[in-house]
Amino acid sequence: MTSELVVDVQPKEVSIALLEDKSLVELQSEGRSLSFSVGNMYLGRIKKIMPGLNACFVDVGYEKDAFLHYLDLGPQFNSLEKFVKQTLSDKKKLNSISKATLLPDLDKEGSIANTLKVGQEVMVQIVKEPISTKGPRLTSELSFAGRYLVLIPFNDKVSVSQKIKSGEERARLKQLLMSIKPKNFGVIVRTVAEGKRVAELDGELKVLLKHWEETIVKVQKSTKFPTLIYEETSRAVGLLRDLFNPSFENIYVNDEIVYNEIKDYVTLISPERAGIVKHYKGQLPIFDNFGITKQIKSSFGKTISYKSGAYLIIEHTEALHVVDVNSGNRAKNSNGQEANALEVNLGAADELARQLRLRDMGGIIVVDFIDMNEAENRQKLYERMCSNMQKDRARHNILPLSKFGLMQITRQRVRPAMDVNTSETCPTCFGKGTIKSSILFTDMLESKIDYLVNKLGVKKFSLHVHPYIAAFINQGIYSLKWKWRFEYGFGIKIIPSQKLAFLEYIFYDKDGEEIDMKEEIEIK
Repeated sequence: MTSELVVDVQPKEVSIALLEDKSLVELQSEGRSLSFSVGNMYLGRIKKIMPGLNACFVDVGYEKDAFLHYLDLGPQFNSLEKFVKQTLSDKKKLNSISKATLLPDLDKEGSIANTLKVGQEVMVQIVKEPISTKGPRLTSELSFAGRYLVLIPFNDKVSVSQKIKSGEERARLKQLLMSIKPKNFGVIVRTVAEGKRVAELDGELKVLLKHWEETIVKVQKSTKFPTLIYEETSRAVGLLRDLFNPSFENIYVNDEIVYNEIKDYVTLISPERAGIVKHYKGQLPIFDNFGITKQIKSSFGKTISYKSGAYLIIEHTEALHVVDVNSGNRAKNSNGQEANALEVNLGAADELARQLRLRDMGGIIVVDFIDMNEAENRQKLYERMCSNMQKDRARHNILPLSKFGLMQITRQRVRPAMDVNTSETCPTCFGKGTIKSSILFTDMLESKIDYLVNKLGVKKFSLHVHPYIAAFINQGIYSLKWKWRFEYGFGIKIIPSQKLAFLEYIFYDKDGEEIDMKEEIEIK
């Protein structure tokens, strides 16, 4: 299996697509101004104590206050709180936690009301993004994640991933980290650290310690609350950190700044693989060029078709996600209904595992498979689902089919499920239901080009239109494109874009900035 990462950087958002054997399996999209990402740390202020919940609400700058439970304060909260108070009170001298004396662990049976008070400043980290009507979920057990290690301040333990099975290797890694880590810092050794040399682990440990030092400097300089004191690496680099493996063949990026960020990161963790990072400079939108736009259009929405006419219906509710499996109009299996149901269900298990990763669906998922009478077939389906979900990085749990033919899955949810609306609002009538004659569309485009060139003086620009419209403009020896070029200059480029609706158009200047040429008053 080969993996490729495609990063589409736009002025307002960054989208990242993971392809396995050219098939889209993960898609993450994030606004460039969005700062409430998992892993970010804030110096927040307690807004409200809730003794009944044994929790409190913390102001971290989000419209809804974030939730912090007593058990999420972490065993070493007393040590952290004392350190933060000392750092805030002394603006000249920076304290080192290696020299600090750790206080006793927080009592697990304690009360939030006896530990915190309204108006108190606390150092917190986001563990779950805002979802639906809920604000972010917080922890005070801080951690800095790297590719091989996770650094935990105010802890003195070394833990090794359970997925490393070799007792000898586990002992080697534990002994190694105990010898190089500073005092009062804990470390979790991740699975990918298996077999790594001391130089690689020590190098990453130094980078993580530098992150901690930079964070504390920001705490010391803080004058207003809440304030962001540590920001996770960009989503592209963060995803790459968790996903990177030897099967990666290419990483394509269409933005020079993000390209350099990713190139530097890959050079740091795997110098011999730095050549796989490539700067995409093609004229076509990067997702169109790699066939991702078409896969997005066909893979999201309520109804998902898969092989032989069968399809899934996916519904989202506040409490859970519901999936219904339908055989559709597919031809019946010659071996009878039971064999037909098994074939459809196995195909559904393959597609559903992909959909869970692609949409990042979390919480409770209930799947209504087609009924099967034989216990052997139900077991086959359960095993197939378990096998498919092994590639999923999110923690999950799968229960065998119930007597009603339902499968229940729980999957870790840290951010809202990806929901891409595949229906298109008419760009020419804006929902009014009437448009100008379609045959006049190219005449209208020409008038826009004339205005751009002769009135605004824009000589170089690209016009993005639906591929069908682009084909019409380009057709023939003396095409419309060449007619426009001869009349208005050779700085005109016609770019087909699959994400646009049929009569939608966007003008971009030579620097890739959108030129707003849309006028709703065109509609009569």
